[in-house]
Amino acid sequence: MSFNIVVLAKQVPDTRNVGKDAMKADGTVNRAALPAIYNPEDLNALEQALRLKEKIEGAVVTVLTMGPARAAEIIRESLFRGADRGVVLSGREFAGSDTLATSYALSCAIRKMGHVDLIVCGRQAIDGDTAQVGPQVAEKLGLPQITYAEEIMDVADGHITVRRRLERGIEVVRGPLPMLVTVNGSAAPCRPRHAKLTLKYKRAAIPSEQAALDEADKALYAERPYLNIGEWGVADIDHDDRWLGLTGSPTKVKHIENVVFTAKESKRLSPADNEVEDLMKELIANHTIG
Repeated sequence: MSFNIVVLAKQVPDTRNVGKDAMKADGTVNRAALPAIYNPEDLNALEQALRLKEKIEGAVVTVLTMGPARAAEIIRESLFRGADRGVVLSGREFAGSDTLATSYALSCAIRKMGHVDLIVCGRQAIDGDTAQVGPQVAEKLGLPQITYAEEIMDVADGHITVRRRLERGIEVVRGPLPMLVTVNGSAAPCRPRHAKLTLKYKRAAIPSEQAALDEADKALYAERPYLNIGEWGVADIDHDDRWLGLTGSPTKVKHIENVVFTAKESKRLSPADNEVEDLMKELIANHTIG
């Protein structure tokens, strides 16, 4: 029997390059205006899944992402690193989803997959920094969850053992499978692309991408089924329209901006006690401290 691992991954705008065009008029992120990258902590989660695949005979790693057609790049990147397959949940109906609508759509997609032993995802995405999607998916699926994981230490006897890194230390916890685990950025970094896998999957594509090819190129996907990345829309999952996209998103973003701190003035001090004392008096007087 296979051990099914699902990795939730997200293609996010590179928030290091937020500019004036980063927001649309309706308060949603203008993803076309920002470079797209693999969410960093989701890569940490992928590495934990791949390590389990190496330990557990018959383990299968499936990567699930939600987004526009270009999010298929996340699946290809995952295949290059060792994932077995992937699914892109895509469609206009998902656009503008906040964490509540996103977790609902992802949970519906996971149910469609059938039996899943373990769900792994990054602690949070850099475009929202909420750390809500993972726990919300677990809640909607009725699964236990372990958050802030730094290492999945063992899976045995229907249980998983995880080391967590918290603000004041480290703890080791054990829980029953199936389970959802969110992974910190302090976990092991993801392995680089494997050369053979990159060559094997470089032309992997979802049906939307294949539709733009000529007939000769389309024939390749019939000959090599492993190049077909799954693409699901709302019609492919059992859902309630009220909980999808903007309709199912109570969170509304009004404004974002890129704040850059610059040092306008500087003062160089010697280790002399009187200079340190004078600086403290100055900071207290101008209400910087105190």
